[in-house]
Formats: sequence, C-alpha cells, structure tokens
Amino acid sequence: MHTSIALLLELGIVLIVLGAVGTVTRRFGVSPIPLYLLVGLAVGEGGIAPLPAARDFVEIGASIGVVLLLLTLGLEFSIEEFTVTLRRHVPSGLVDMVVNAVPGALAGWLLGLDVTGVVAMAGVTWVSSSTIVSRLLDDLHRLGNRETPAVLSILLLEDFAMAVYLPILAVLATGGTALHGVASVAVAVGVLLLALGASRRWGHRVGHLVDDRDTEQLLLRIVGLALVVAAIAELAGTSAAVGAFLVGLALTGPLADRVRSLVAPLRDLFAAAFFLAIGISVAPASLVPLLPLAIALAVVSALTKIGTGWYAAARSGAGRRGRLRAGSVLVVRGEFSIVIVGLAAVPGGALGPLATAYVLILAITGPLLTWWFSPPRVVSAKPG
Repeated sequence: MHTSIALLLELGIVLIVLGAVGTVTRRFGVSPIPLYLLVGLAVGEGGIAPLPAARDFVEIGASIGVVLLLLTLGLEFSIEEFTVTLRRHVPSGLVDMVVNAVPGALAGWLLGLDVTGVVAMAGVTWVSSSTIVSRLLDDLHRLGNRETPAVLSILLLEDFAMAVYLPILAVLATGGTALHGVASVAVAVGVLLLALGASRRWGHRVGHLVDDRDTEQLLLRIVGLALVVAAIAELAGTSAAVGAFLVGLALTGPLADRVRSLVAPLRDLFAAAFFLAIGISVAPASLVPLLPLAIALAVVSALTKIGTGWYAAARSGAGRRGRLRAGSVLVVRGEFSIVIVGLAAVPGGALGPLATAYVLILAITGPLLTWWFSPPRVVSAKPG
C-alpha cells in the first residue's frame, strides 16, 4: 500500500501545532477553539502555510468530528428528560428564530441581494453552532448547569428547523418549483418525526444491541451506528448532528458512562479537525473588503443571541449569571452557516465573503465571550 509522505508530514506537523496550542490555552483555563480556527486560517487557501496533501483528510475528519461531538452530548441526557425540556422551550425557539434572523435578512436587503440571498443571510445569523457550543460546554464543565438544558433545547430546535429551512433554500437557489420544495420539506420533517418517535419508544433497546464486554467491539459498534444514523439523517434532508444526538440519547446508565469515556479521545481528535476545517475553508484575502460590515453584523447578532439565551434560561429558572452564560455560549456560529453559504452563494457575489467573515468572527470571539462570562478555575498541575 502506497503511503503519501506529504500527507503524513503535513498532518503530523499540524497535529503537533494544535497540541501545543491546546496545552497553552488549557493552562489558562481557556477553550482552544479560537486558536484552532486561526491555525486553520493560516494553513488554508491563501494562508501562510497551505496543506494541499492533508486538506481532504481534514475535511473528512471534520464530518466525523461533528458526529462524535453530538453523540457524546446526547449521552449526557435521557430521551425522557430531553423531550420534556424541548417542549418547554418551543416559545424560546420561536423568539430565537425571529430575533436572530432579522439582522441577517436586513443586511442582505441593504446589500441589494436577491430573495435567495436575503433568506440565506437570515439563516446565517439565526443558527448557532451546536458543534462548537457542545465542545465549549464540555471544556468549561457546564453540562450540569441549570441553564444548559435550555441552551441545548435552543440548539436542537434550530437543528430541527433546518429540516424545513434548507430544502426551501435549496429550491430558491436552484430555481425549483414550489411543489418540489414542499415535497422536500415533507420528506425531511416526516423522517425526523419518525426518528424521534422511534428513539423514544425503542431507544432503550439500542443499549442491549450494541453492548459488549470487549471495549474494542463496543467502540466499533457505537461509532458505526452513530455514523450510519447520521448519514440517514443527512439523506432525509435534516442534520447529521441530530442523528448522532439521538443515538446518544438512546444510551443510558452505566453503558452511557462507559461509551462516553471510550469515545472522548476519538471525539477530541476529530473535533480538532472540524475547527481546523472551518479556518481552512476561508481565503483571508476575500474577507478584507467586507470586514467592517461583518463586524457590525456580528456585534448586533451577538446581542440578539445573548437576549435569546437570557429569555430561554429565565424560563428554566436560572439566575442572572446563568442567563448571561446561556446567552454568551449561543453567540458562536459555525457549521450550518457554512452549509447555507455553500447552497446559496454565487461566485463573485458579496454573500459568500460576508457570511464567511461573519462566521469566522463569531466562531473565534464567541468562545472568548463565553469564557469571559464564566471563567473556569485554573487547576495547577501537580509536580512529578
């Protein structure tokens, strides 16, 4: 079997750099995500040290990273407690949609974009990054906080809403008929509701099917199942993240604890690839002309997301600090915004560079804002 020396060398060097970055940031109790994104920007197209041989591997690893991050997030909850919380926060989800879509739609209209561009920009500013948020909650040890179920409900409601939004945007972008759009939405929503119902009714049996005393077999079965369900979710027009989350919800008790410890190292490796891939996808030179507008839009939509988090956490009975923590962690934008740009952006138009600059700004500053509202205690390493 032929081994690509360039691939091994590039991948090895970038992993060493990411490891060094992570060590430095964790020493100060800060999430490494912003620096992972900056490293990706440096090694992407137009960066100071591109990775031509390793780019495809990083992009594949990024897709796996999304699945593993949401799988481990689902392991923190049971399907019963999650569905109760989800129903409670439907009003919060509606507020989130209206308040956060308006800045993007207004920016698209002021830029003179067509209907597709305006709808796309509304989606870009509406949806938070469930992948980055889940990593931040874990990094900052906030999964057990009172406000966290409200945050997760907002994220999952957004992901579910994408099952309707993305088919509509795809039809607008390709000039398809209204009938085609309705059919795509109906299929996506139907499969999503079926998956939720199946997970609630028969999810407890998943543990019996995949459990094994051998750790290698358990890891292979769980990761394989998560990837298959994520693929089915994508095929149905919804999110791979939702599919992986549902697999995590189906596992409970000691098995969930065991799977979490097994998957954690693999998750961290591929999650780093995801954050790296966002930076790699950006050409720095294309961002400069629209940077002032992107910064202004980022400031406005950061405030609207903080307001959304405050409202949702208040409905859960969280205090003032908990409401601020909920709002700040929702500020980050990421994977869905990039998907939206890919669906609707026209080569040479303003939509792609503006949305990409906006996402990169909030993907970098969002984690820092989250840390500022909730700085973890720095634990000194023991000598020896």
